[in-house]
Amino acid sequence: MIGYLARRLISSVATLIIVSMATFGVFFLVPKAAGSDPAEMFVGKSATPRDVEATRINLGLDQPIAVQYGRFVKGIVVGRDYDSGPSVTHCPAPCFGYSFRTDQAVWPLILDRLPVTLSLALGAAVLWVIGGTLAGAASALRRRSLLDRTVMIGALAGVSLPIYFTGLVAQLVFVHELGWFRGGEYVDLTEDPAGWFSKLFPAWFTLALLFAATYARLTRATMLETLSEDYIRTARSKGLRERAVIGKHAMRSVLTPIVTVLGLDLGSLLGGAILTERVFSLPGLGKLAIDAVNQKDLPIILGVTLFGALFIVVANLVVDLLYAVIDPRVRLG
Repeated sequence: MIGYLARRLISSVATLIIVSMATFGVFFLVPKAAGSDPAEMFVGKSATPRDVEATRINLGLDQPIAVQYGRFVKGIVVGRDYDSGPSVTHCPAPCFGYSFRTDQAVWPLILDRLPVTLSLALGAAVLWVIGGTLAGAASALRRRSLLDRTVMIGALAGVSLPIYFTGLVAQLVFVHELGWFRGGEYVDLTEDPAGWFSKLFPAWFTLALLFAATYARLTRATMLETLSEDYIRTARSKGLRERAVIGKHAMRSVLTPIVTVLGLDLGSLLGGAILTERVFSLPGLGKLAIDAVNQKDLPIILGVTLFGALFIVVANLVVDLLYAVIDPRVRLG
């Protein structure tokens, strides 16, 4: 297990390096190819050519792309110094640079928005995993029944409806019509737990409706396949109760693909649920990224992108380690 973990860690680090190289190249080479100058984005179009050139030198944009990337990676690992002329500013690790618009360090901005995205993603994940898995299992156990058809129709509707539509409907129903929850600005969990829950539940419901549909269909298909396996028939022939056959034997095999998909979905959402945060006015990483794109703030876009990639890589690593816990056949392999 230690050797396997070491290999996966090395593979994860290599993946992050490749992603960082590709992302850095896209965000700093593509603007130049399109005729935009990152130094001009930093100081604004009203700046003089002399100011633009001075900024280009201070940011190191006059250096070859390989040197720029090396400084960028060094900043993430050990920090970086920015020479602004009369003074030198030290950006502590992990340093993703400074915003072109607000001149704030990117890393504190990400940390400030991260709790909102974490609250949104984890809360919605609990709802869609429990709801989708239970619905899919019940549908498989009552195949071709009214319940099965109802769950599958609901799953199809959940996958088909876009988030911006279901989000608006959720706000209309839960907030304005029923009055069960309240809108307004996001509040932190430590400040007002009731307000935190009230603000986030419609957003959780919106995400859960979309993802639970996928999990219900996946659980149903996997459960039907598992119930036809020899070891399930053997467990039943031994006289085990149906609850034990389903819960102890069948569900363990069903959970393997569920965990795989959950790792990918959760990793993606932790990088920013852009549409959901936009619809519900949540100040998370997704909204930070959208605002940065609108303002052409390259350092923030780059920082959020790499941070999202980190979540996906870590999620895949955790999923691989959980396989051995869920399914003993993985350990034997």
